[in-house]
Amino acid sequence: MNFVLNLLINAFALWAAAKVISGITYSGPWYGLLVVALVFGVLNAFVRPVLKFFSLPFVILTLGMFIFVLNAFMLWLTSAASRALDLGFSVGGFWPALWGALVISFVNMILSCVSRPE
Repeated sequence: MNFVLNLLINAFALWAAAKVISGITYSGPWYGLLVVALVFGVLNAFVRPVLKFFSLPFVILTLGMFIFVLNAFMLWLTSAASRALDLGFSVGGFWPALWGALVISFVNMILSCVSRPE
């Protein structure tokens, strides 16, 4: 159940980023966004820890601010994978990826706090 809830939260966060940030687009059916969220989750589960490890000196040097760049890269990587799978999700550059990653992080944080069982 936790997996499904996280998938739905990620899908909603990706949809919100596509609606709010110009440069991030999604053109497909609503259920296709679930597949994009799955791709996003898989990349964050397997690729992000490796990138975090190798970018640790930059994270320390920038007092953690490099994590935002890492999040933007993960969103761009999701866009590249979605384009390869013809899912209709795309990010148009670094700045839309950075702002989109911030929106996704904020929406994820809010929805995860609201949906947390007590």
